[in-house]
Amino acid sequence: MTSAVPAAATAHLAELNIAKLLHPLDDPRIAPFVEMLDPVNASADSAPGFVWRLVGDGTDNATDLRPAGENVIVNLSVWESSEALWDFTYRSGHLEVMRGRRDWFARHVEAHLVLWWVPAGHVPSVEEALERLDELRANGPSPRAFTFASTYSAAEAAAHLEGTRG
Repeated sequence: MTSAVPAAATAHLAELNIAKLLHPLDDPRIAPFVEMLDPVNASADSAPGFVWRLVGDGTDNATDLRPAGENVIVNLSVWESSEALWDFTYRSGHLEVMRGRRDWFARHVEAHLVLWWVPAGHVPSVEEALERLDELRANGPSPRAFTFASTYSAAEAAAHLEGTRG
């Protein structure tokens, strides 16, 4: 007889958020954001519940990757729980970045953040993440693609995890 493992123990929360830059990264008007990248990323790396984040080749951030457009930066990470991601996003130095976002990024006219559950150990690709964002934009929140305002538990999403294995 095997014991049941809670879904939360076998799943992690992936997140993608994108932002359209108002100016190139080397523009002095973006400098305050660029100066916060290393400290905020270091804070993420050591945050409780942090699992993984996307970085570019030879860098410690993903600002050189432009899979969603030339002036669109991406942030893709994996966390042990939605609470861990929420705490990092809204209760850490990351909040300072969010406060300045209107100085650096265009206002969003459609969904720019998507969350979804992945099997523990799965590292989502950028393509997978962009597909989830497209799904959220096209169909609204579901167990496959949701936001902090419309969250689903790992148990609710369990039926959708098979599509991310491999």
